[in-house]
Amino acid sequence: MEENNNKVTVKIYGQEYTISGEKSRDHIIKVADHVDDVMKEIGYSIQEIPALKLAILTAVNITDEFFSMSDGFSDMVSENEQLEKDKDHYAQLWEEAKKSFLQYKEDAQNALEQKEEAKSLLNEKNLEIKNDSEEIKKKEEIIASLEQKIENLTNRLKATEEGKTTSSEAVREWEEKYKEIEGNYFELQMENIRLKGDLERYKKIVD
Repeated sequence: MEENNNKVTVKIYGQEYTISGEKSRDHIIKVADHVDDVMKEIGYSIQEIPALKLAILTAVNITDEFFSMSDGFSDMVSENEQLEKDKDHYAQLWEEAKKSFLQYKEDAQNALEQKEEAKSLLNEKNLEIKNDSEEIKKKEEIIASLEQKIENLTNRLKATEEGKTTSSEAVREWEEKYKEIEGNYFELQMENIRLKGDLERYKKIVD
């Protein structure tokens, strides 16, 4: 296999050299120019230095540049790797934040629905309280009316017994009415107590 070498004549520190390499002509010239610049810089700083020492110092300086650039490149690679890790980490945090937001949004929607349900239930309980309050008021009016009737019958019975103006049959009839009214009065009182108990329970639920 034929080697594809480029032969380039360059001038380094006043001397011409023919360099052969696989790199392009421009690359070889660029390398030679860099060596020439370093040698001239060292030669300017250190007067009358032998060519061998100048070449060694040049090699040392260029090698130092190489290692410095190599270390810098390694640092850049490490930094890039860290940046990639940070990117993945923040991407994960972003995904978790999105999930948390969606969960929060869902919870907020559920809470809103529960609030509407509670509001509807509260309205129902308030309506039941209102109806029971009206029912209790009606029962209390009926009870008051029965109490008045019982009082009237009692007075009439007393008057009958005292005056003996009424037959025993009428007395029995009044006594039966009295018992009937008294029984209704007792039932209404029990119903009233039940309604008041329901009313108290509703008020506790509403509170």
